[in-house]
Amino acid sequence: MNYPNRIINIGEPDALFVKYIQNQLNKLGFGPLIEDGIFGTRTLQSVKEFQRQHVNESGVLSVEGKVDRITWETLSFNVLSMETISPLALATLKIALHEVGVKEVPPDSNRGPRVGEYLKSVRLSAGNPWCAAFIYWCFEQASAHLNRVNPLPRTGSCMSHWNNTKGEKISALQALKNPHLINPGDVFIISLKGGKGHTGIVYDIAGDEIITIEGNSNAFHSAEGGGVVQLHRKISSITAGFIRYC
Repeated sequence: MNYPNRIINIGEPDALFVKYIQNQLNKLGFGPLIEDGIFGTRTLQSVKEFQRQHVNESGVLSVEGKVDRITWETLSFNVLSMETISPLALATLKIALHEVGVKEVPPDSNRGPRVGEYLKSVRLSAGNPWCAAFIYWCFEQASAHLNRVNPLPRTGSCMSHWNNTKGEKISALQALKNPHLINPGDVFIISLKGGKGHTGIVYDIAGDEIITIEGNSNAFHSAEGGGVVQLHRKISSITAGFIRYC
């Protein structure tokens, strides 16, 4: 679930967000909480305890019982780290999430300081489409952090990535028939006309939808959008498939 871009505190009226927080806390052993969507004193105490324990590890959480962006992301990623995804996938997701909000400068130009870094990582100049470059850059940063070689093919072409990958492929048909095959951290590839494509990384799976982080897109799911965004996509919209890197 996406962060709602506001602090969630005791008395929060939106039960959906509170249920998500309660569910994450229960998964991590900071319960038991009744997942009723009510941010009361018991949920407040559990949030504070989670923050207190994680201050010792990273020094970034404020023990106030308020769920800000950092606490929300820490809850989400601590749950992800308990699931069956690789250290590389987890590290890449953390990096990708922190890039959400990057925009082209000027708009609609395929240019900008950060966009230029993405493109440079695949040896392309400013002005080129950059969704594939963004994914390569995120995996490159994560691989460096883990002191390993980036397993992705160095390319700014989505379909070249799909055709030349050495990762584990899950076809579009396989994923549609069995969404449980998809994991957070998987790369999705959409095949478009004229040999073009679009790509991003799976952040989470919710029924027949995936929650994604992708570059060169926008709220309208464009393959020529102007920023790094978090979106919901139907699994049926992924026309090539998914790639998993371990």
